[in-house]
Amino acid sequence: MLISSYNPTQMGDVLLTMIRPETAEQASEQKGDIVRIYDVKTQETLGFNFLAATQILADLTGNGQVFLDAKQVSELNQALQAAGFEPELEYDAEPKFVVGYVAELAEHPDSDHLHIAKITVDNDQTLQIVCGAPNIEAGQNVVVAKIGAMMPNGAMIWPGKLRGVESFGMLCAARELALPNAPQARGILVLDPIEFKVGEAFDFEKAAQLFVD
Repeated sequence: MLISSYNPTQMGDVLLTMIRPETAEQASEQKGDIVRIYDVKTQETLGFNFLAATQILADLTGNGQVFLDAKQVSELNQALQAAGFEPELEYDAEPKFVVGYVAELAEHPDSDHLHIAKITVDNDQTLQIVCGAPNIEAGQNVVVAKIGAMMPNGAMIWPGKLRGVESFGMLCAARELALPNAPQARGILVLDPIEFKVGEAFDFEKAAQLFVD
């Protein structure tokens, strides 16, 4: 997993990368212009901050989440090695927002409003996702934020539990996807199965026209 964020307006020339979820006890070490964030108990690397990012990646642009190509990841790993860190970054081309299909739906055993959904996504995967949307039904095409997705508001999607039931992703509302003119009411975005095929990467540009008058 590799999640990268670059916001030069707010943070300067700093590329943030995450390879594992945040933990309760974290520490950091800096070598040159690279900061390693790690878990105190396990010593595992959680991510790296590159403080002079465009000195490594001259073509780096963006304002929020960025998707690094294989060459850029290789260049970052070379910089890590040169600084004395392990080159731990791995290229990740898998889309994090995909069109899913609600294959099964069951009531949550410890909630009067949560549902346990089995969602068919890309690569023949089926994800278990706990969802509280009032409009969810079996047979729908929906937007799935998979593990490792960064929401438009900066929130990260990690594995979790809701009332004791494991959940591996999130079913998204239009407003959570920051679509123009999105309804502000509760409820997931239900997609036209002809326009949005199961397993495809969610097309934000196409979806931007869904609520245009």
